[in-house]
Amino acid sequence: MMYPIMVKIDFTEVLKAGKNIKPVGLTLFVNWAIKPFTMYAIAMVFLGVLFKTFIGTEALDYIKMPLGLDLPVGAEHGAGTVVLVEGVKMLAVPLWRSYLAGCILLGIAPCTAMVLVWGYLAKGNDGHTLIMVAINSLTMLFLYGPLGGFLLGIGRLPVPWKALLLSIGIYVALPLVAGFISRKLIVAKKGLDWFNTKFLHILTPVTITALLVTLVLLFSFKGEVILSNPLTILWIAIPLFIQTNLIFWLAYGLARVLKLTYQDAAPSSMIGASNHFEVAIATAVMLFGLSSGAALATVVGVLIEVPVMLMLVRICLRTQGWFKPKN
Repeated sequence: MMYPIMVKIDFTEVLKAGKNIKPVGLTLFVNWAIKPFTMYAIAMVFLGVLFKTFIGTEALDYIKMPLGLDLPVGAEHGAGTVVLVEGVKMLAVPLWRSYLAGCILLGIAPCTAMVLVWGYLAKGNDGHTLIMVAINSLTMLFLYGPLGGFLLGIGRLPVPWKALLLSIGIYVALPLVAGFISRKLIVAKKGLDWFNTKFLHILTPVTITALLVTLVLLFSFKGEVILSNPLTILWIAIPLFIQTNLIFWLAYGLARVLKLTYQDAAPSSMIGASNHFEVAIATAVMLFGLSSGAALATVVGVLIEVPVMLMLVRICLRTQGWFKPKN
């Protein structure tokens, strides 16, 4: 699921970052200094306070034991308790905290795929979008793990560092390296035009199919929870919707203060607002399990992403006059 995304990234674009200091700096600041923490705060307020009763104050979720951790049944770990589920040791954690974990994983994963579509639809600077896709992919290697572990720890959730590092290696580093090497070899042998029109055309359905299979499996595992509390999706979607809009308007407003052109302002705002849900889903499944509430929360992120981002694209197109014209 990850390789077809990473192979599209042209890392030579990173070398052009020096020509776009202000939009690049704005995007990095919003993505890594603001977005992860606002996501945690918003999710905590809504899931842990306002919607806690609706989700179920006593509702539990059974998640995987952290990799390498062997505690006796009845032992406490963070906000969880070790229990036996069909003969397998699991951690029983409050369901709302499991949803919080999924939101955290979405908040620390800025988009590096669909943002190319959003930027194009908003008539933004494709060059800047490509630069930021490459930079964000590299930045994730170093910040995804520490930020994820820090915020999960604050939320009294298990921090499976071994599994987290393994997840980064499998879902970020490995496809990133494989994509870089294979892209370079294929372009050198076949040319860029063949790579874009033939090779990527074959890979795109692979990503879509893998994502659809994952979605079906996740919903099948959580079918009982959703049927018993059909508003579950709504409780998760509301904080994600607020977060997406908050980050968009924050970046869009700062872009105006920095006097960026509309062509740079639009993709800068879109990158922060959108999420790399493929990485978030894969990490949630690996850390907490396919049937976990954390995995379900990341899937809700997928469900609301397209309509919300299309709404923001429309807003961008209607507000082009807010920014100075392109020279």
